[in-house]
Amino acid sequence: MKRGLNHVLKKKYRGVAVVTALLLTTLAVTIVASLFWQQQVQVRSIENQRLQLQQQWVLRGALDWARLILREDSRNSVIDDLNEPWSTPLAPIQLDQYIESGTSGSGVGNAVLSGSIQDAQGFFNLNNLATQGNVNAPEVQVFARLLSLVRQDTSLANVASKHIAMIYDMANKPPSTLPRPISLVQIDDLLSVPGFTPKVIDAIRPYTLVLPTSTPTNVNTAPPELLSALIPELSLPQATAITNSRRLSPFTNVADFTERLRSSSNTVDSSRLSVMTHYFLIRGIVGIRGAKLEIQALVERQPTATRLLWIKTI
Repeated sequence: MKRGLNHVLKKKYRGVAVVTALLLTTLAVTIVASLFWQQQVQVRSIENQRLQLQQQWVLRGALDWARLILREDSRNSVIDDLNEPWSTPLAPIQLDQYIESGTSGSGVGNAVLSGSIQDAQGFFNLNNLATQGNVNAPEVQVFARLLSLVRQDTSLANVASKHIAMIYDMANKPPSTLPRPISLVQIDDLLSVPGFTPKVIDAIRPYTLVLPTSTPTNVNTAPPELLSALIPELSLPQATAITNSRRLSPFTNVADFTERLRSSSNTVDSSRLSVMTHYFLIRGIVGIRGAKLEIQALVERQPTATRLLWIKTI
């Protein structure tokens, strides 16, 4: 009987030992799998950081290249128009395989770069709405007409001009307990101004931006909507016809522009117009292995160099 009892106990202990071994094995496998998973996460994180640095490096190089193009253009041309090399967008181009450091199985890199340069003075400059704290009534009327053309509330022109004038006053007067308005640096900053919604911003974005100082509008690059807003008697179809004709024959000076308008009996304030530009928007897009990074930068072209004013990720 004792033998039978001992046999039963041995089988029971053996079963416990087997279960314990299985549990320990499962625990060990779980720990090892967790370590491998954490290692994979770390490797992927490092790889993503590397790709992001590569993208930033490529875009920084593209930005320097664009600034070089603008400097060379200023040396060879006294006007800026849409027939010049800087205005031709860079179509998506395959970069050299060293960007990928040979990580792809085929040994071929899959980094793609594209971009464009836009004349920032072909947009309506919101800082034209007020000068040294004083609302500029003619520019407010221009902005109101532009808002009307894009089917938005024209009263927003007065709201924006007062906001910009207030920014100057608050910055140049003794400290006050009143809340300080948010300065406008980019078009999206208008969201801090009452009445400007994302829908309004999207409607005016193709025609409006913020430059550091008041600037004239380049009639060689401004869209028809802005030309029509600048010149009250110029209808949108007439403005469209003018923008089509300037492709073949850009305006050499403001007098050339006003001469072509004479048949329409339009009165033009020449001081608000120009054929030369000092501010440009540069956009760059780079994609590496499915990861895309897009930036936009504003540069000021000076006689001997270009100055980067701001850069943002889109």
